[in-house]
Amino acid sequence: MFQDLFKNKTLKISLEIIAGFLIYFLLITALIYVEKESNQSAIRDYTNAIWYSVVTLTTVGYGDLFPATLYGRIIGYIFILMSIGIYGILIGQFTNLMATIKENKKLGYNGTTMEGHAIIIGWNEFGKMVLDQLMGVGKQVAIVTNKRDDIDLIKDQYPNAKGVFTLYSDFNGHELLRKTNIEQSSIVFVNLDDDTEKLVYILNLKKVFPNLDYVVTLENGDLKNTFMSAGVTNTISKHELSSKLLASYMFEPDVAAYSESIMSFARGDSDYDIKQFLVTSTNPYVGKPYQDAFFELKNKYNSVLIGITKRDKFGNKKLIKNPLGDLKIAPGDYLIIILNGKAFKLIRRAFHVNEGYMREKQK
Repeated sequence: MFQDLFKNKTLKISLEIIAGFLIYFLLITALIYVEKESNQSAIRDYTNAIWYSVVTLTTVGYGDLFPATLYGRIIGYIFILMSIGIYGILIGQFTNLMATIKENKKLGYNGTTMEGHAIIIGWNEFGKMVLDQLMGVGKQVAIVTNKRDDIDLIKDQYPNAKGVFTLYSDFNGHELLRKTNIEQSSIVFVNLDDDTEKLVYILNLKKVFPNLDYVVTLENGDLKNTFMSAGVTNTISKHELSSKLLASYMFEPDVAAYSESIMSFARGDSDYDIKQFLVTSTNPYVGKPYQDAFFELKNKYNSVLIGITKRDKFGNKKLIKNPLGDLKIAPGDYLIIILNGKAFKLIRRAFHVNEGYMREKQK
């Protein structure tokens, strides 16, 4: 519905412009036809007819060409009368067409070619905080909202953000969601207001896009298993996180301050953050024991390896926190590292991969 309104408006304006030109050339053709009957007329071909119509419509009126027949003069009168408003109408229609094209682009109807990006469905203050964090780590983001005012608000708040794409759409307009290149996204964050609404929406969305990774925040943490059964990749309980952080501040304020600090992205070279890196075949630690990587990362980059994510035989991911023993690092694993901004640049170059989860291509 959202896009169809603007498509129809563009089509209407385009048809009106085409109709105007069609009438114009019909009159030109008719003028040539009737003027050919007179030997005194010089308007006998399209070159002279168009020149006459232009100088007449623009009210210049050089007088070098003029119709000699009765019917030719009648057509000339039509051109004179048309000169009163024809250019104003054409300019107005072209202006409307350009404005509509610009509006379509602003509302996201031209689509995006971003890949590996995050998608936020639903816009509110919490979505803005998530966007700020994602932008801080250089992540491209597509935002879908069903409120027209949100588009202007986002454009005003992020005027120079090249990695932010906005789409104005009904949330159930699944075909329109393809404008976000949703099938090539790395994660879809469903940011609706009500937990029940989120669950129903995800169930319907998975029917159309079954291979995507979804993440939600829950008002009711008891619904976590329900959402996981529905195919959600990750669920986060807002109240659970805030209550844990509050309790930590009450009894271990330094630990809480440290936790809050490393949960945010590193703004400078000396700021610390927790990041995960996909292990590719070119990673320097492939085939090495976890303990060796732990000590080398500490000595070489002043970074702390705190965990590794592996897949079991069924393909399920399992996070292993600071494992003991002779655990080997393999391609497809993820290394979880505490590091500062300076070390991040060096490790990213050494690992030949950017931070974050990489969604596997579907076969």
